[in-house]
Amino acid sequence: MPNITVQLLAGRSIDQRRTFVEAVTQSAVDALGARQQDVRIVFEEITPDIVANGGVFASEDASRAGVVARHASGSDD
Repeated sequence: MPNITVQLLAGRSIDQRRTFVEAVTQSAVDALGARQQDVRIVFEEITPDIVANGGVFASEDASRAGVVARHASGSDD
């Protein structure tokens, strides 16, 4: 049973996560020969103030403003 953990900034919509889950599940089935129902994916949503890329917190990175704004508004389709 493949167990896949995905860490990403909070703020992705349920539709985005659904699309991701479908694609990753199919990839696990194809690459590993796993049964679709045995592929487990867990999202760990992280806040922009606890992750930094290139020495800049996501909460202070202008290039991540869209995702950070969705997190701040609590939007989750």
